[in-house]
Order: sequence, then structure tokens, then C-alpha cells
Amino acid sequence: MSVRKGSIRLTGLALALFAALHGTAAAAPGDNDTTPAAPADAAADKAKTLESVSAIGQGEVRQVQRITVEDVKILPPGTSALKVLAGKPGVHFESSDPFGNYEWSTRFSLRGFNQNRLGFTLDGIPLGDMSYGNNNGLHISRALIAENLGSAELAEGIGALGTASTSDLGGTVQFYSSDPLPKYGVQFAQGFGTDAARRTFVRLDTGNADGFAMYISGAYSDVNKWKGDGDQEQMQFNSKATYDFGDSRIGALVTTSDRDETDYQDLSLDMLHRLGWNWDNYAPDWNRAVNAAKGIYTGGVTNADDAYYAGRGVRKDRIASLFGDFALAEGVRLKATGYYHYDRGQGHWFTPYQASFPGTAQETPISIRTTEYGIDRAGGTAALTWDLGAHHLEAGVWYEDSNHNVQRNYYFITGPVDDRKFLENPNLRLFYQHYETTTRQFYVQDSMHFLDDRLSVDVGFKAPRTEVEATNLPGTARAYASGDLVAKKNFLPQVGAAYQLGGGYELFGSYSKNIAAFQAGVSGPLATTQVAFDTFGRSLKPEQSRTFEGGLRAVSDFYEASLALYDVKFDNRLLAISRCSGIVGCPSAYANVGSVSSRGAELALNFKLTQELRWRNSLSYNRSRYDDNYVDGGVVVPTKDKTVVDSPKQLFFTELAWVSGPWDLRASANYTGKRYYTYINDGAVPSYWLFNASAAYDVGKLGVVQDLKLALNVTNLADKKYFGSIGTNGFVASDPQGQFATMQVGAPRAAMLTATLRF
Repeated sequence: MSVRKGSIRLTGLALALFAALHGTAAAAPGDNDTTPAAPADAAADKAKTLESVSAIGQGEVRQVQRITVEDVKILPPGTSALKVLAGKPGVHFESSDPFGNYEWSTRFSLRGFNQNRLGFTLDGIPLGDMSYGNNNGLHISRALIAENLGSAELAEGIGALGTASTSDLGGTVQFYSSDPLPKYGVQFAQGFGTDAARRTFVRLDTGNADGFAMYISGAYSDVNKWKGDGDQEQMQFNSKATYDFGDSRIGALVTTSDRDETDYQDLSLDMLHRLGWNWDNYAPDWNRAVNAAKGIYTGGVTNADDAYYAGRGVRKDRIASLFGDFALAEGVRLKATGYYHYDRGQGHWFTPYQASFPGTAQETPISIRTTEYGIDRAGGTAALTWDLGAHHLEAGVWYEDSNHNVQRNYYFITGPVDDRKFLENPNLRLFYQHYETTTRQFYVQDSMHFLDDRLSVDVGFKAPRTEVEATNLPGTARAYASGDLVAKKNFLPQVGAAYQLGGGYELFGSYSKNIAAFQAGVSGPLATTQVAFDTFGRSLKPEQSRTFEGGLRAVSDFYEASLALYDVKFDNRLLAISRCSGIVGCPSAYANVGSVSSRGAELALNFKLTQELRWRNSLSYNRSRYDDNYVDGGVVVPTKDKTVVDSPKQLFFTELAWVSGPWDLRASANYTGKRYYTYINDGAVPSYWLFNASAAYDVGKLGVVQDLKLALNVTNLADKKYFGSIGTNGFVASDPQGQFATMQVGAPRAAMLTATLRF
């Protein structure tokens, strides 16, 4: 299907669905089947559960979507919450594994903003931008066991003022862990699947004893790569305790994760034509890797970058938090969270570009190059709320001190080694930088209700200040910059309103401004030479965005719907480019390359066709374009009016679910439009459809087992061959020959059979 035809068909379907919506008699708000929206601060009071949230954000002045229990069932247990969000309007998610957990390939975007410019939190704890080389957080698949997800709130364009994020230019995702259950119980789940997949989950709930409740849980998962050699392995532990006294609550959350993932080889369009969809790294064929490093190629390989022996990522994370929600007086509450995060990680690459033991009898044309990460950060958030007549006043602060180290090292080897561990004592250190990032943020908001609560108005602002200070550590082959960058604004406004028209209809609209902090770490503007940073560093301005959005929500016995329109301006876009022609040889630097304009529409339609049959749909159209050309090495790069990379114009999701008695049967389809991986749009991957299915049967009580449920989940049901993630090695201005290896093939058909027992 061409993009033009796909667009016409999807538009036709959207019009038909919208006509069906307006052709249905509306019921009064109290007559519908949907759960009423929780108050805006309910997540801070108690973690919401998947069964008790409004999917389309009724009552919000912003465009908001929420994960419900229905969103989770179509995908296998252990699937990343980000992949679950792919069924929501405006969301684009890609990964090259069936579970969406392989972090090198994970890509998440909203309305043309990639995840580096979005905000993510877990129970209010900042997760940073969740990129692979994260300098100030971690991925949600490591932060929380998937089965312990209580809910997630997606703000496609404007996040809540109190969100603890320094990168939320284009929206936020707030994850919430589940609460301990009020009754004692044990849950055990065991899954087996394609590619020797195994997943075990155990959770023990103590039940409520005089206000105290707690759970401890653990998960182990392991799956072979679907092509090539190696596996993806993870061990996790989560524990949460709460104590309710009067109208107040205190609690603690502890999570740990140890992850080891073997990389897939990044492909180019040229490599696909020469080597095929299933091409991967050489392991376990060490001799072929050595020959390739010597320039001896076989089997269609033409250069050293077609494959390497292997690649790997290892991560260790520990998170601890204390939280409290206190009733200080009538209508006055104080909510506070303190947290600490420890992270150590390494990315391994068997590189043919640095020999081991050069000039000796042990010389081998391959060494292991590592990028090594360390994060030690601590912080806290606090918010004071006061209900005063028609006003809900809120003021809050966030403070974080983060220490991040990044180094690039080489380890010499004489043959294939087992690198499924943290390597120590490198033979050569290329660079080593230390970053200290201090974040302070203050916000104030007044949420007002008028006209018998039919009109809601939110007015507020935030004032962030983030200072990044880099220090180059001695003993390295390459001296990187020392210096600091500050991103701050004393007034970033946010206003919004929602008006209930009656008959289940609601209008909403909002406006906001945001800035992003300068990135620390290997991808930031300080990861360059001192001369280069001294030349461009002081002229940099923080990236910023301005967002308008508005729309209509509607609910009845038959449907719930949300239609949103938006206009976004993204200014001061920073990009690493050359400052002169290549022959001069000056270092790359960060530069302001102009702005991006995004406009689009998002439609969510959920139908209750019968008591047993539900139909959920989302449709998105997004046009994100660069507003300016830029100069790279003295050459003008003609990006003006070109589509933003990895930004599909059309996204569509539909799911049909039939739940009757013990049976739960589901089928879904996702459509993703054409995507570019070059800034001037001469390199692209085509659109594609994916289909998923699931079937579950609740056996009920069986002997000592209180409940037994069997579930079969199948992803990529049609076994579609397609490019999933693009930009894994970044993006380039142009690639007319299709030789830039920055794409990952999507996973083929995979199945998982899971038995869940409750005692």
C-alpha cells in the first residue's frame, strides 16, 4: 500500500467512525459505563490501578490518555509499558524485540518529539529521557516489573506543571506502581515462548494490618535473540510498603534491576539488499570476524561495518524512595517524595578499528571498546495544596543533585571472551568526563471551578534552573571540555480550560511554554574539545517549545471519544555539526539549527458494541517540518520544509476484544506511516501494518489454587518483515546510496504461553 492510498483509507475510516459517534444518542454523564475521572492529584494520594482510570482523560484541561487494564492484555507479560502506550493517539513506538525492552533499539516519540525531548516519571521519581546512554535516569522496563504497573498517564503535548523533568518539551508519561493488595495472597506466573523465551514472576502481598500493607516481588526473564547469537536476560526485584493513618499515608518503594542484552546488528538499505533481513553479527564465528577485521570479506560482506563479532549492554540499577501524603488541616495537604538512584552500565563493542596488543606477538585485530556509565543522584519533590472555595491552589518544588561519569575504554583480547559482565582495568582510556547536574524547579498553579463545576480553569507557571558542570578527568588519550551550561527561565506559563457542554460532551484547550536542560554525557554539547566548547558554548540557548492544543471529549453508554488538534513550535533546536569544511579538520560542535513546526490531529474512539464486545481505535495525523536550512562545514543543508526524521505522518491502532465468561479473545492492528532517517528526506523506510492477537481462559479455582488463568499472546501475527527502529546510530543529512547503518529490523512472529496462579 502506498502512503497516499493508506492516508486516504485511514482518513475514510476516521470519518466513518466520527460519523458513528455523532449518530449515536448521547447519554447523561452519570449513565455511562466509564469509570469517572480521578481528581487531578489522585495519583499523589494513592497510586491508581489499571481498572479504575478514565482512558480519555475526562475533566482534564490538557490532552491526556491513560493506560487501562484493557490496554495491557493484547501483549505478552513483561512487555514494556512504552509498547502498551503505542495504541494511544499521537504515540509512535518502535523496538526490534517482541517485548519492547531491548533498549538500544527502543524509540518513543510524541507529535514529532523524540524521547530525548520528553519527560518520564515513576511515582514522581524522574526517569530522565530514558535514552540508551541516559545520564539522569533509567528506562521504565528496568525501573519497574511490568506486572507491578498500576497505571500510566500520557500527556501528548503538555505535561502537568509539577512533573519532575528537565526535558519535557513535547509531552510527558507518568507511570505509577501498583499499591499493595488489601488481602494476603501470592501470585505466580510462568511463561514460555518463541526463541526459548522464559519469564517467571512471583509476588507476595501481606494484606492490610491496621493500616500497614506491603508486597515483595521478583521477576526473571530470558529470551534468545530471534536472529544471530546471544540472549536478553534480566532479573528484577520490587517492594512497596504503605501505612495509612487517618487521612494520611506514608510509604517506601525499592526497585532493583540487573540487565544483560546482546545487541542486534544495525542495518542500512544497502546491507538489506546484499545480506537480507536476517543478517546479524558474526558471533560465534570468531575466525570470520578476525578475517573481516583484516579486510578479508566473504558471503556478500563488503566492508568492516557490515558486521562485528558482537555487541552488548549491561546495566545495574538500584532505586529507593520514601513518600508521604499528609492532611495538615481541612483542605490542606502536603505531599513529598525523596529518592535515590544508583546506576552502573557498560556498552560493549568488539571493534575492528583498534587492535589488541599492537606491535606484539599477541596482536589481534579486534579489541572490546566500551562506553561506561555511572549515575549517583538524589533528590526530592514536595507540593502543598489548599482547597479554598472554588480554588485548588498548589505550589511545589523539585531539587536534584546528579553525578554522572562517562568514559570510553578499550580492553585487549586474544580471542573470543565472555563479556556478560562488567569489565575492569582497561588497556587504553580514550576519554573520561565527570558531570554534576543541579536541578531546581518551582511551580504554582490555581485550578478553579465555576458554573456549578461545569467550567474548570487552570492557571500557573514554573521556574526551572538546571546547571550542568563538566570536568575532564586526567589520564585520557583525548581531552574533552571542562565547563558549565545553565538553562533557566523564571516564568514558563501554562493555562487551560475545560467546559462540560452537557450530554456527555466536554470542550478543552490549553497553552504552555517549556525549556529543556542542556544534556550531560556523551551526547551533550560538552562532549567535545575545550577549544570547540569555548568557541560555541556560551552562545547556546536552551531548546524551547510553545504548544497550543484543544479539542472535544464525549462519553455515552455506547462510546467514549476524544478529538484533539494542536500547534507546536520548537525553537533553538540543537544539533552536532561541523563548524568548517572537512579539510580544515576543526572539531564538531553543537549549533542552533533553527526551529520545527508541528501541527496535527488525534482521535480516540472506544466503542462498547455489546456487553461482551469492545472496539478501541486511535488515529493520528502529524505534520512536523523543519523551518530552516543550516550550514555544516561551510555547506548549506537544505532542510527547510522537510519532514522531521522518524516522524510518521499517519498512525492508526484498532483492537477488538470479546470477553465472555472465562474467555478473553483479542485482535489488534497497528499502522505506521513512512519515516525518514535523513534530514533532507532522501532516505526513508516504508509504511507497514502489524497484527497481534491474544486468547486467555480463566480456569478458576483448582485445588489449593484460588485462581488459574492461561493466556496465549502472539505478536506480529502475519510475520511481517519491516524496519522497526530507525536512528539507532543517529541521523544524517543525506544518504542517497542507502549506506548509513542506522536501522533495526522488527521482530518476526513470536508467541508466549503464560500460566498465572493465585494462592
